Amino acid sequence: MNYKMMGRFIGKILIVEAVFMVPAMLISLWEREFAVVRAFMWTLAAILVVVGLLMWVCRGSKNKFYAKEGLACVGLSWIVMSLLGCLPFFLSGVMPNYVDAFFEIVSGFTTTGASILPEVENIPKGILYWRSFSHWLGGMGVLVFLLAISSMGGNDNGYTMHLLRAESPGPNVGKLVPKMRKTASILYLIYILLTVLDVFFLLLGEMNLFEAVCTAFGTVGTGGFGVRNDSIAGYSPYIQNVCTVFMFLCGVNFSCFYLLLLRQFKNVFRDEELRLYVGVTVGSILLITLNLKGFYDTFSETLRHASFQVVTIMTTTGFATTDYELWPGLSKAILLCLMLIGASAGSTGGGFKCGRALLVFKSLHRSVQKIVHPQKVQVVRVNGQPIEEKVLQNTNAYLAAYVLAIILSFLLISVDGFSITTNLSAVFACFNNIGPGFEMVGPTCNYAMYSNFSKLVLAWDMLAGRLEIFPILILFSRTTWKHR
Repeated sequence: MNYKMMGRFIGKILIVEAVFMVPAMLISLWEREFAVVRAFMWTLAAILVVVGLLMWVCRGSKNKFYAKEGLACVGLSWIVMSLLGCLPFFLSGVMPNYVDAFFEIVSGFTTTGASILPEVENIPKGILYWRSFSHWLGGMGVLVFLLAISSMGGNDNGYTMHLLRAESPGPNVGKLVPKMRKTASILYLIYILLTVLDVFFLLLGEMNLFEAVCTAFGTVGTGGFGVRNDSIAGYSPYIQNVCTVFMFLCGVNFSCFYLLLLRQFKNVFRDEELRLYVGVTVGSILLITLNLKGFYDTFSETLRHASFQVVTIMTTTGFATTDYELWPGLSKAILLCLMLIGASAGSTGGGFKCGRALLVFKSLHRSVQKIVHPQKVQVVRVNGQPIEEKVLQNTNAYLAAYVLAIILSFLLISVDGFSITTNLSAVFACFNNIGPGFEMVGPTCNYAMYSNFSKLVLAWDMLAGRLEIFPILILFSRTTWKHR
C-alpha cells in the first residue's frame, strides 16, 4: 500500500475543497454574516494545517498506484473531505451537533439531499450556498475535477483510471478519449455547460440570481437541497418544468452528450440504457398521471406534478413540488420502485443504475436460456457489443453487497423504534442518494428525529451508495492495509 502517495492525493483533494469554500465565505462577508465568516476562516485554517502535515509526512512519495490504492484513496478522500467540510455548519452554530453537521455535508457531497434542518429560509446565505454547492462538487466528483485540472505529474502509470473507476457511478467506466485528463475535462465541461444553461433558464423565470444558482447546483448535481422550506413547490410552473427537464438530462449518461457533440446521433439513439431510462421514466409518468385522475384541478397540473416527482425520484434528486405522501397507493409504489432503479450509469444520479439493471436482466435471461439449452453458448450483449464476464461478475457482486448493506442498515436504524416504512424508505433514500422517503422522512419531513448512531449509519449508506459500495467496504478489510 502506497500510503505516502495516498496522503499527498488526499492533501490535493482538501486544497480543492478549501478553494471552493472561499466563494461561500465571501458571500457571508457581503451579507455581513460575521459569525459565519469566522467559521469559514477557522475551517480553512484547519484544512491548511491538515494539508501541510500530509504534504510534509508524505514527501518523497513514489508514483506507483494500483486498484487497491485507488479504491481506498477515493473512500478516504470523501470521508476526510466530509469531516472537515461540515465544520462551517458546526462552528457557525447553525448545527450545534457535530453529527448533524457531518450528516448534512455527507448528504450534500453525495447528492442525497436528506436533511436534519426543519427550515432553511432563516439560515445564513453563506451556509446555504456551501450547502447547495456541495451537491455540485459531489455530483460529478471532486476527484474527477482534480483529474481534469491536474496533469498528476506526467506519467500516471494508469492510476488515474483506478481513481475514475472508483468514483464514477455504473458497472463499467471507460475513456471518452485516449488521455485520461482530457476525458475528465470533457465531462466537467459538459457539466458546467448544463449548469450555466440551467441558471439561464431559471433566471428567465424571474428567480433571483442566488436562488437560481443554488437551485441549479441541486438540479444539475441531482442533489435536492433547496433554499426554501417548501423545496420547489412555491415556484411557478415554468420553473418547476425547467427543473424537471434539467434533472432528466442530468440522469443521462454524460457520454451520450459527448456523442451528440460529435454528431453521432445513431449511436445515441441505439443506446439500450438510454432507451430503458427514457422508457421507464415516460411509462411511470403516464401510469401515475392516470392514477392521479381527479386528484388535482386540471390535467396539466396533474401531468406536471407526476412528471416532476417521477424525474426527481428516478434521478435521485429529491426536490418536491407536492406532498406525494397523499397520493394513492399505486403511485407511491411506483415511486418506491423508481428509488431502487435510479438514473443512468455515468450520470450525476444515484441508485442501482439503469445500466446495471439492464445487465442483471440480460444475465437472468441468459441463465434461463442455459437451462433450456445447456449446450448453447450464450453471450450477453449491450448495444451489440459483448460484455466481459468480469463485468457481469462485478454486477452480481454489487447486487449482493447492495442487498446486504440495505438489510443491515435497516436493522441497525430500527433500534430507534420508528415504523418499518419510515426506516426502510430512509435506508432506500439514503443508500440510493435520493433524500426524501415516506412517512416520517417524507417530502415535508426531515431526518432530525433519528439518533446520532442512526445518522452515522445513514451517512455511511450515503457514502457507500454514492461511491458504489466497494471504495467504502475496502476500508474495513485488513488485507487493504498490508504492505505489498
